[in-house]
Amino acid sequence: MERRSFVRQAGLAGVLAAGAAPAVVHAQSVIRWRLASSFPKSLDTLFGASELFAKKVSELSGGKFQISTHAAGELMPPGQVVDGVQSGAVEIAHTAPYYFFGKDETFALGCAIPFGLNSRQMTAWMLEGNGLKLMRDFYRQYNIINFLGGNTGAQMGGWFRKEIKSVADMKGLKMRIGGFAGRIIERMGSVPLNLPGGEIYSALEKGTVDAAEWVGPYDDQKLGFNKVAPFYAYPAWWEGGPQVDFFINTKAYDGLSSEYKAIIECASAVAHVDMQAKYDAKNPQALKQLVGSGTKLFRFPKDVMDIAFKESLAVYSDLSAKNPHWKKVYEDFAVFRRDQNLWFRFTEAGFDDFMQSQKL
Repeated sequence: MERRSFVRQAGLAGVLAAGAAPAVVHAQSVIRWRLASSFPKSLDTLFGASELFAKKVSELSGGKFQISTHAAGELMPPGQVVDGVQSGAVEIAHTAPYYFFGKDETFALGCAIPFGLNSRQMTAWMLEGNGLKLMRDFYRQYNIINFLGGNTGAQMGGWFRKEIKSVADMKGLKMRIGGFAGRIIERMGSVPLNLPGGEIYSALEKGTVDAAEWVGPYDDQKLGFNKVAPFYAYPAWWEGGPQVDFFINTKAYDGLSSEYKAIIECASAVAHVDMQAKYDAKNPQALKQLVGSGTKLFRFPKDVMDIAFKESLAVYSDLSAKNPHWKKVYEDFAVFRRDQNLWFRFTEAGFDDFMQSQKL
């Protein structure tokens, strides 16, 4: 007898008695979601994380949970993916939370803020500190639950037409800079512009901007920034360990079985670790190639770093006085950062400082 006919004739009680219910339920549990990314397909590091996530979800579910991945602009503009998830237009997005600090500055704390946490510290705050709980409490008002979706590690400070030799060179500088950092350089006399990755090259080439930052050598080389701006700064004091996230519509997530929720958690963990591994493995060779082709490296002068640090703390203090969401999360973030820096001072920093001075 066909299963459908059997179910109609026997009814639910008969199905349960016959032991056929689990098979029926499993047959009905095929799920298809759409993922909207904020990143272009050309970046196998950033967009690639969403592809790996979807692949693992499919593998872990035996092909029963399918997620189609869509690059920036395919389903919606990269800056609208939060709206897409919030409204239910798509079930999931892969994005950098600080892109949406215009909605509320607290978004930035889920990704990176100037002079924040490095990548290991960020993951520790999220998974073993209060970070994930606090950010999920905040995202709930947007109908979102988040999962860690990767980290680039500390980034480079961007491409400049002219070397920055003092804070005076920041005056009037038009710079493409992502997330929260624009507010800081604005206080330093610069003009921030937040352009999508796909528009940066043409803006630099045409002189619409004097400088631009994206991620680091591997991605920057693929985007060709070295062809239109010869000076490459370090470090990106605004991105010591930026985390990207999977944002999932809460109604869609709540509709999943416990098995599928566990699959989401496991797949996101794989994608999170894999992204940083890719960057750490690919950036060194890309930097060698860039320098070999004429790129000129320079370190931000101390007066630039000092003023940027001072202005950042002033902004955080102002926000804590007027934004209760920010205050709640930032207070916990700041305590965790203080303790982490004390620990890393005696361990990671000491070891790295010695090793990086050796000729190996």
